[in-house]
Amino acid sequence: MALRERGIASDVADLSDAESVENLASRVGAVDVVVHAASSGRGGEDAYRAVYRDGMANLVSAFPGSFSIFTGSTSVYGQLDGEVVTETSVAEPDRATGRILLEAEQRALAAGGAVARLAGIYGPGRSVLLRKFSDSTARIEGDGLRFVNQIHRDDAGAALLALATLRQAGIFNVVDDAPATQLQVYQWIADMLDQPLPPHGEPDLNRKRGWTSKRVSNLRLRSLGWVPVFPSYRDALPTLID
Repeated sequence: MALRERGIASDVADLSDAESVENLASRVGAVDVVVHAASSGRGGEDAYRAVYRDGMANLVSAFPGSFSIFTGSTSVYGQLDGEVVTETSVAEPDRATGRILLEAEQRALAAGGAVARLAGIYGPGRSVLLRKFSDSTARIEGDGLRFVNQIHRDDAGAALLALATLRQAGIFNVVDDAPATQLQVYQWIADMLDQPLPPHGEPDLNRKRGWTSKRVSNLRLRSLGWVPVFPSYRDALPTLID
């Protein structure tokens, strides 16, 4: 199956299957940059190994002359006390899925590529916190002081373009300028919609990507000249609600 959109040719391969990726490489030929931006489809550990770890290894093998970028996650940082987290901070996730993401990162780094650790992505039609607020399923977990790190979809795309253009190897946090507590985010939404805050509830300590509270820094990415259009979730809220 192949798609044609906006005049850009696209093709399909099974990232978890080395032969499928090799066949893709033979069809498209040499490329300058390969970006691994696939989704596990909400799968568990097996899906993470197949899509992320094995998928990245297969891409590196099939496209040996290309600059590789792996889109990972800030969930690999397991900090709990609101610490400022940089790319040199310890990454010790308490979930197996997070540890598999680290294995996938190593495939890209070993090939001289880059890792973009993305915070929670939001954008038009996509905002978990706004959706939960709107459908009345939102809960302020505990005291609401757990930090939430996010990035607008367009700013995330611009970050990947910067890494691809500059061929900058290494790890980069892709996050906006203003980590905020869950309480702050819901307060912003409540103010914007002129609605009361959600009720309080028990923290979800069993969330798939682990329970963490940290303030992820984007200074290394900014040093490349990248600047977010939406410095904070609050800045983007009017566009999300419209």
